[in-house]
Amino acid sequence: MMIASVEGIITEILDDSLVINVGGLGFRVFVPTQIIMSAELHKRIAVFTHLVVREESLTLYGFESIEDRDLFNLVLTVRGVGPKTALSIISHVSTDTFKKAVVNNSPDLLSVIPGVGKKTAQSIVLNLQGKIRGERTFIGTGNVALDNDVISALTSLGYSIVEAQTAIQMIPKDTPEDLETRVKIALKYFS
Repeated sequence: MMIASVEGIITEILDDSLVINVGGLGFRVFVPTQIIMSAELHKRIAVFTHLVVREESLTLYGFESIEDRDLFNLVLTVRGVGPKTALSIISHVSTDTFKKAVVNNSPDLLSVIPGVGKKTAQSIVLNLQGKIRGERTFIGTGNVALDNDVISALTSLGYSIVEAQTAIQMIPKDTPEDLETRVKIALKYFS
């Protein structure tokens, strides 16, 4: 059985999922954080879905775009990565940032995501090399450890990982390589 998409009315908003009423049936669909944050009760929603079949359950995962769903499916091909981890990745980094991390062999950009440790990030990057097309591109300053420290500082202040990564990309190349200066410049991005 393949359920490629679900469209219906949101009848319940949970911490990690939505209940979507489709023709009198309520489907619980696990979705990225962005969808939860923008969801409104009794509003119509359409999501592209992936059905995970396990011996004891059938679980639906939903996404705003086919690209996000395809990325979710691709991440699931990595041994040891389950649906919850794949969903956490999509909740915390853009598809473009994820692809850049893999193409640039930068697992440190993924290791800061909740549920993704250093070993899992390395495994994802190693296993998906060659499966994601793109050019090696500039991400942040080139100093991955310093960028990760800036991301940690910004996320501890309440910004999302996606917001922090976007702010890092706005830091001028000639900025001194010290944490305090970089955090101050990144914070200006949000004002």
